[in-house]
Amino acid sequence: MMILPLYIDPGTGSMLFSILIGAVTTFFFLSRALFIKLKVILSGGKAATQDKSYKKYVIYCEDKRYYTVFLPVAEEFEKRGIELTYFTGTKDDPIFDRHFEYVHPECIGTGNVAYAKLNMLSAGIVLMTTPGLQVYQLKRSKNVKHYSHIFHSCTDSTMYRLFGLDYFDSVLMTGDYQADDIRLLEKQRGLPAKELVTVGCTYLDVLKEKMAAIPAEENHEFTVLVSPSWGKSALLGLYGEKLLDPLVASGMKIIIRPHPQSRISEKEMLDRLHERYKDAKNLSWDNERDNIYSLKKADIMISDFSGIVYDYTFLCDKPVMYANAEMDTMPYDIYDTGHEPWAVTTLQEIGIPIKEEDFPNIAEVIKNASDSPELAAKRAHYKAEAWQHIGEAGVRTTDYMISTLDKIEKDEN
Repeated sequence: MMILPLYIDPGTGSMLFSILIGAVTTFFFLSRALFIKLKVILSGGKAATQDKSYKKYVIYCEDKRYYTVFLPVAEEFEKRGIELTYFTGTKDDPIFDRHFEYVHPECIGTGNVAYAKLNMLSAGIVLMTTPGLQVYQLKRSKNVKHYSHIFHSCTDSTMYRLFGLDYFDSVLMTGDYQADDIRLLEKQRGLPAKELVTVGCTYLDVLKEKMAAIPAEENHEFTVLVSPSWGKSALLGLYGEKLLDPLVASGMKIIIRPHPQSRISEKEMLDRLHERYKDAKNLSWDNERDNIYSLKKADIMISDFSGIVYDYTFLCDKPVMYANAEMDTMPYDIYDTGHEPWAVTTLQEIGIPIKEEDFPNIAEVIKNASDSPELAAKRAHYKAEAWQHIGEAGVRTTDYMISTLDKIEKDEN
């Protein structure tokens, strides 16, 4: 008898894994509770019930590209001599090179492997950039007292997939403006109010210092940075060769920095473009972890609704051109707010629009795209709104984690 191989599609596999993890987690916590109760009974009620696996402060960094988000926090814990557990998804996370004494990095893998560990974690407060807690495979552990989300971009609080922030206890924001949409969705969905605290932007604090240390480029050539978001509505997916062909033909120096997610979700498209322009001497690709090297070289950026627009304008104070600021908002939390994203409306204020019909004459369009005092003033306005407490985010985030857990522990006692 011939045995046919079994196939499970990714969606079904994900659902089955969630069911399995749910069952394993439930069994784990019930077994641990029964074990502790049994110890107390056998010892006449005097056994210590302290959970030896308990960690007071935990960071979950799902990928090394978020290292700069958490570095100022890790440095602050180290400076204060307070133990911090740093879970990371990648073995080559730069955190391992720091050789901290009080910050303890551990690679826990990615995807379901990491979620299996996190779902059974025992901790006081967990800080993460990962959205979708309690929505997909990443669940709230019964033995974690507080989950806090920190933003890795100065943009909308509602640009995550649906229910991205709903089940966190707190959100640490880059600017006060991010609170309005969070409160709106809480009201619409009947959710308890989260604690919202503006701490600033940790990764921009890091990039600001690093960029200042980069020496000026010798024999600088006028450089155009093409740095879009990802997906069908994004620049490369929407226009591709239509934009890049005339840019390459212009002879100007071109740097293309794809969104990191493009390398995963749009590999076929990127491979096609790499092959098409492999002989173009004036075009290069930037796949560095940090974007600051390309940002510093660029005289102008062409983008869409990507968050890198704000890295560029806030750090470099240079003009941005955008070829498309529209996106399909249906899969995102912003759709339920009924208004356009802050990132889109702000880009229309600080950016210079270009249309598809402008592409054949893109060199001339770029030469005529001049900055102005009005655009500079708007950039300064939105920088002050979106990036508050410049240089203080690591301290403020650490203060919040410590004070929050102190309060929880006092209430418990």
